[in-house]
Amino acid sequence: MTAVLTDERDLVEYYFNQPWSDGLPVVPPTPERVAAVLDVLGGQPGELVARIPPRWGSLTRELLAVNMVMAGCKPEYAPVVRAAVLALTDTRFNLNGIQATTHVVSPLIVVNGPIARRIGMNSGGNVFGSGNRANATIGRAIRLIMLTVGGGIPGELDKSTLGHPGKYTFCIAENEAASPWAPYHVEHGYARTTAPSWSSGRSPAQRDQSHFR
Repeated sequence: MTAVLTDERDLVEYYFNQPWSDGLPVVPPTPERVAAVLDVLGGQPGELVARIPPRWGSLTRELLAVNMVMAGCKPEYAPVVRAAVLALTDTRFNLNGIQATTHVVSPLIVVNGPIARRIGMNSGGNVFGSGNRANATIGRAIRLIMLTVGGGIPGELDKSTLGHPGKYTFCIAENEAASPWAPYHVEHGYARTTAPSWSSGRSPAQRDQSHFR
């Protein structure tokens, strides 16, 4: 079956109906937009990057680029998204457990090193809030990959009872300049000039402020 779509508005609705969306509109992944990301990624479009649980779908470089475009990423974010995927799919992380659990947990992506500054990531005020394109769209690309390739669709393979807002996007940069300690990646044996991404399964921050009348 072939769908004939007349404009980008139709394509956005089509992606909602598949479902290939996180509940928000996506940027249509046109060949030109995908090619711009692939130029930064390098390699062959069909080259396998990782298998994403719980469906264990094959994430190729092309599919990684497609999900980045859908999330609103700039092409220069590609190395960070790829590094985050590799961290998430390391067997020590147990992404399958996070994807299928009834808990609220979601992967938190933390980016270290010069690339975080180069692509303009936020590591300061409102770091877990809105307003920064790199933080928001890198985290969203990871979530879309978990949905579209991994099959972690809420109510199906994603069994979370409540979820939390970090399941839209959960990505920050380390504030190395303000930290009194060595950067996290340096503490773990990487050179200061490298730019790794690391992942951790996290619940949302907790602060209860109730008002009653």
